[in-house]
Amino acid sequence: MHIAIAGNIGSGKTTLTELLAKHYKWEPQYEDVTDNPYLDDFYAEMQRWSFNLQIYFLQSRFKQIVKLRQDRLDVIQDRTIYEDAHIFAPNLFAMGLMPERDFNSYQELFSLMESFITPPDLLVYLRASVPTLVGHIQERGRAYENGIRLDYLTRLNERYEAWISTYDKGNLLIIDVDNNRFPKNSEDLGSIIERIDAQIHGLF
Repeated sequence: MHIAIAGNIGSGKTTLTELLAKHYKWEPQYEDVTDNPYLDDFYAEMQRWSFNLQIYFLQSRFKQIVKLRQDRLDVIQDRTIYEDAHIFAPNLFAMGLMPERDFNSYQELFSLMESFITPPDLLVYLRASVPTLVGHIQERGRAYENGIRLDYLTRLNERYEAWISTYDKGNLLIIDVDNNRFPKNSEDLGSIIERIDAQIHGLF
């Protein structure tokens, strides 16, 4: 079983991944932010490092998917490879922060990788407004995120909504994070787990 958690920066993906992995006793797969060699440089100088950062994330998530399929583990995954290709890279290109040549190369590489992978059994999308995202980002206090601009988060949110509205690769569950405080409220977390149980039981 492969459940993937999708959502904008600060939506709570890592926290929900941790909580669900603990509940189901499944293997968590986290986004590589601690050892990522490009994040600090990217947020300091986006145009210079955008392509490098996106390629790093792409190969990292492709490696994760290959491993989980080989090991046949039950997995909760923090962010998907699709978000990189359909949201973050196109957004950087649209903002003029990634040259067209680099963007085309990125898209070709993703298309090749996508032909070798299968989508998650269930995609859980954490929908959150920009004020909620900003609150979460400030609360966790990651130094490299201090320079994130509101317009950047807003553009990403718009792209997330567009992507989710056409997602057809498998089962989808949408959680309204503005009205669900699962990191601190056990009842809210329980409601998410109940909805996931209803989804995954229907997969068999």
